[in-house]
Amino acid sequence: MDIAARKLTDHLARTLAPVYVVHGDEPLLAIEAGDAIRAAARRGGCDEREVLVAERDFRWDAFVAASANLGLFGGRKLVDLGIPGGKPGTEGAKALEAYGERPNPDQVLLVTLPRLDRAAQASGWFTALAGAGVAVAVYPLERNELPAWIGARLARQQQRAAQETLAFLTERCEGNLFAAAQEIEKLGLLLPEGELAPEAVQQAVANVARFDVFQLSEAWLAGDAARAVRIIGALQAE
Repeated sequence: MDIAARKLTDHLARTLAPVYVVHGDEPLLAIEAGDAIRAAARRGGCDEREVLVAERDFRWDAFVAASANLGLFGGRKLVDLGIPGGKPGTEGAKALEAYGERPNPDQVLLVTLPRLDRAAQASGWFTALAGAGVAVAVYPLERNELPAWIGARLARQQQRAAQETLAFLTERCEGNLFAAAQEIEKLGLLLPEGELAPEAVQQAVANVARFDVFQLSEAWLAGDAARAVRIIGALQAE
């Protein structure tokens, strides 16, 4: 089953799947998704966590052993497997596919991967894992998604902002979610709960936006001259 990252919290509040696959190239969303799954696993009785990182020369029999064994004290266990390169190799693919076909009912498996191409997502090992549980894609947010994302994080702090203020924050934080999260947390420390005054937000927030040439192309093809000039200035400064 595939679910969007923004729906993961609601999903975990209702149930805990035996397998989770987090894949994508947005670091903040990947970290937060993994942390949410680990916390849900603890609530679900996984008192032990075994961490494995499948880098070069990784022995997949270690994963097979970890995924077959009970927890140290006989309880449930979280097997936390990272595959930084995104390619488990022939041996790893066989081990993951076999696990996906018969997941251990006494464990939760969390697999963390970088962004995968279409072929990798259609592979036997990936489809087996996703079929046994939940796949969560964590990709960079589009610019039009940022206001809602910022608004949701402000709501966690019991704060809210007008659309104009959300648009201002989007301009200041675009392309840099780590810094955006920090700026939003700063607003929670500096400003009171409730509706945020636009002037106070403008004084408190730094310009942490990051751009690339593809966003510049999008801006000028869309005829957005103001944004194109702002991106050119930011790229020149870098």
